[in-house]
Amino acid sequence: MNDELHKFLFEGLPVRGMLVRLGPSWRELLRRRRTRGDYPAPVQNLLGEMAAAAALMQANIKFEGSLILQVFGDGPVKLAVAEAQPDLSFRATATVVGEVPAGAKLTAMLDVHGKGRCAITLDPPDKDRGAQPYQGVVGLRGDHGEPLHVLAEVLEHYMLQSEQLDTRLMLAADDQCAAGLLIQRLPVEGEGNLERQRREDEIGINEAFNRIAHLSATLTREELLALDADTLLRRLYWEEDLRRFEPLQPRFACRCSRERVRGMLQGLGEDEVKGIIAERGEAEIACEFCGLEYRFDAVDVGELFTPQRDQPPASDSLQ
Repeated sequence: MNDELHKFLFEGLPVRGMLVRLGPSWRELLRRRRTRGDYPAPVQNLLGEMAAAAALMQANIKFEGSLILQVFGDGPVKLAVAEAQPDLSFRATATVVGEVPAGAKLTAMLDVHGKGRCAITLDPPDKDRGAQPYQGVVGLRGDHGEPLHVLAEVLEHYMLQSEQLDTRLMLAADDQCAAGLLIQRLPVEGEGNLERQRREDEIGINEAFNRIAHLSATLTREELLALDADTLLRRLYWEEDLRRFEPLQPRFACRCSRERVRGMLQGLGEDEVKGIIAERGEAEIACEFCGLEYRFDAVDVGELFTPQRDQPPASDSLQ
């Protein structure tokens, strides 16, 4: 099973779709995590669903920056994060502060007292030139306060509110694969008024989307995780005329670096960092996303907080 993301259109219908499967890259992420202990199974599966969803949403909007999907709340999982880049490289991590029951759903992990939230942030690459991140936040409950027990329902609710487009999302993950299927109604000229809604009903656009959504809903979790793309799409849409595009290749990648860790330590302050060195002999920082460890000894820390002297002019240095 390869890492792949497939885009497709339903010919003659205002409906698009995407299918993502994360195999080797997802297993690599979990392998790195095991150096610090496995996630509880429900948390692992949630992170896999988030990684698949982040890849789908990034591919759907074609944003030239980071897409960051976060869920946080008042349960034993304090925070879970998945991030996808424009090239579909992704990473994910979670902070667990309490015992997670076997088989726990989203509510039990993050929304015990109704304080759970889902945030999607679009972080532009050119903030130095004035570009500002955009963030949308929704609760982990529906319009009438009913708990939403799975991530797909939360994200469908978010996309209907933010994009005002009907969306159906199926997500699944285990220790071998993370996968997702997204079906979305395409925008129609003249959106946003009652006349548009009447026209849609008359020409059957809503009916077309509902039919495709119904077919998609017959997909089981086991099929989503096990079937290859060709088999899965044929199984669901064998009567439909699909236009498929060249598959894309998501991959696991982390953006951590020694320079970023240096900046973090400088942010802690000289007294704090030197106190760590005095106590432990070195400062050891492990990336929460990939597990890579960065070590700073007393010499490294001394350089961190030593003002850089201006270099002499080139003409002087040659004398």
